[in-house]
Order: sequence, then structure tokens, then C-alpha cells
Amino acid sequence: MHEATVFISQEPEELTVVLEGDWVQSAVKRLDASLQNLTCKHCHFDFSKIQDFDTHGIVLILHHLRRLENQQCTLRFTQGNAHFSKLFSMCETHFQEPPPSGKKDFFVFEYLEKSGKTVIDGGKTLSSFFSFTGELAHHISAALINPVTIRLRATLYHIQHSGAGALPIILLTSFLIGVVIAYQGATQLEKFGANIFIVEMVTISAVRELAPLLTAIVVAGRSASAYTAQIGVMKITDEVDAMRSMGFSPWDFLVLPRLFGLIISLPLLVFFADVVSVFGGMVIASTKLDISFVEFIDRIQETVPLKHLVIGFIKAPIFGAIIATIGCFRGFQIDSSTESVGKYTTISVVNTIFWVIAVDAIISVLLTEMGL
Repeated sequence: MHEATVFISQEPEELTVVLEGDWVQSAVKRLDASLQNLTCKHCHFDFSKIQDFDTHGIVLILHHLRRLENQQCTLRFTQGNAHFSKLFSMCETHFQEPPPSGKKDFFVFEYLEKSGKTVIDGGKTLSSFFSFTGELAHHISAALINPVTIRLRATLYHIQHSGAGALPIILLTSFLIGVVIAYQGATQLEKFGANIFIVEMVTISAVRELAPLLTAIVVAGRSASAYTAQIGVMKITDEVDAMRSMGFSPWDFLVLPRLFGLIISLPLLVFFADVVSVFGGMVIASTKLDISFVEFIDRIQETVPLKHLVIGFIKAPIFGAIIATIGCFRGFQIDSSTESVGKYTTISVVNTIFWVIAVDAIISVLLTEMGL
């Protein structure tokens, strides 16, 4: 092991730099400090006394050679042995210059540039989504015209995992929502002696709005992320391309079973959420307002129209279609990098929750304006 050294001598017309020893990774930091302050107009580098070397040492030499060239320094070389010359030439060919540190733009221009890029990317994504939904509508129509092509076993599998698998957390969430609504309502109604109106408050708000909405949000967090990640991993491992090359349609095997599975399972989940949330309200009404279960149920039959329950059931398949469509769409957007799996999975969950809430608000406004 020969210690790497740098000998610098000033000749009449140029500066001579002799490199000796082992120019390897372990000596790079020390050698960089030795060459850092080197400046001149004419310089002669002698590599003939370098005994051992690796790419770290040669890249360090190239870095300082480029720095001197940028300072308008004239360079002359004495090459080393054949192995050094070959590796030096290879590293010189593939050496990458550091990116120029351009002048920082005014923050307003940076903001406008980022805004423009965001708008352009959003437009491209929107165009891709319309193309995806158009093709999805075509395959749904084809499947409904020829139901034999629907993969029943795959659809039942997704009903089990996206529906039955989400049932425990949905039941717990719905019960707690019923308890919260009833408890907060009871505190206010008790002041006015209007205890009995807790029945309408809990039942209508739960079956019409909160139970379908919270069920869809829970399913969006579970299923949309799962659909995106599953399809994305299949794209990374080239399973989707292999499926196409064998003549199988990814729409029939990957998208439609998930879509039909959620459209079928969401109304069933909403039904259980309705029952449990109303039961949670009954528990609080019984313990805090002395309204028995029988009185609570009789009041529901007398004062709560069936339309509120039907509206909740109508929303459920719409939410299911939104969750499945966005989850599958984002899955097909994943590229060959594993980093994009996490990125698009997060985007998928955020998008589905936003659109579920937005569509719920639109439906509520429209139905209210229609007198329903």
C-alpha cells in the first residue's frame, strides 16, 4: 500500500503536478483537499507514478481537470500505464458535469411555473380518466349484453374481501356514530323537553346521510388503496402485459370483477350500517332520555318516511362505482418504479374520499331541491 500524494512544482512556464501512490476510494477525501486550491494558467499533470487506482480516484482527477478547464487553464498530460489510460479514457467519456447553479427566479415566477405545470398535469390526468371511463363503459355494456363473460367467481371473491372483510370496522364505526348523534342531540333536546324528537334526528341523519357516507369512506380507505396497489404491482411485474399477450382482457379480469363487487357489496354494508347506527342511538335514548326500544321503533314507523332509507341505498352503488373506478384507474397509472406504487395508492385514497363526499353533497342538494 503506497500512500497517495500530490507534488506540485512551479516551472518557468507552467505548473507541474505529479500524482503518486494509490489513488483509491480511501484517499479521495484527503486528495480532494490537496487539489482544491490548485489554480494556474498552464498546468502539466504527470500520471506515470500512480501505482494503484480505481474509479473514485480517476473521477476525482477528472473533476479537478474540468474545474481548471473552466478557469481557462491549458492542460498537458503525461499518461500512466495502459490500464490507467484505458480506465481514464472510459471515465472521461462518461463523466457527467454538475448541473449549473442557475440564477434563482423571482418567487412569483416560480409559483406561476408550478401552477402551470399543475394545470397541464391535471388536464392530462383528466383526459386519461375520461378515456378510461369511456372504455370502462364499453366493457360494462358488453358484459351486460353477454353476462356469460362476467367472471362470477372473481366477483364473489371481491364481494367477500371488499364487503365482508370491511364489515367489523363498519359496524363499530356506525355504532359510534349513532351514539355520538344521539348523545349530542339528547343534550340539546332535553333543554326544551323535546326528547322524543331524538328518534327522527338519529334515524334520518344516519340512514340518509351518515351511514352511506361513512361506509363509503371506510371502503375507500380499504379497497381503493388495495385495488391500486394490486393492479400497480401486476404492471410492475409485467403480469398485465403477459395477460394481454395471451389474449386475456385486463378489463374482464381486473376491473369489472372489482367494480361489480363493490356495486353489490356497498348496499349490503350500508344496510348493516343503518341498523347498527340506529341501534346506537336507541341505546343512548334509552339510557339518557328514558325512551325504550319499543317506543323508539314505534316512533320510527310513525314519523320517518321510507324515502330516507331508499335514498341511502341509492347512494351506495354510486359510491361503490366511484371507489372501484378511481382505484383501478390509478392502478393502471403506476409505472415501472416501486416508488409510484405508494404515490398513486395515496392519490387513489384521497381522490375517492373527495369524490364520494362531493357526489354525496351534489345528490343531497338535488334531492332537497326536488322536495325529497
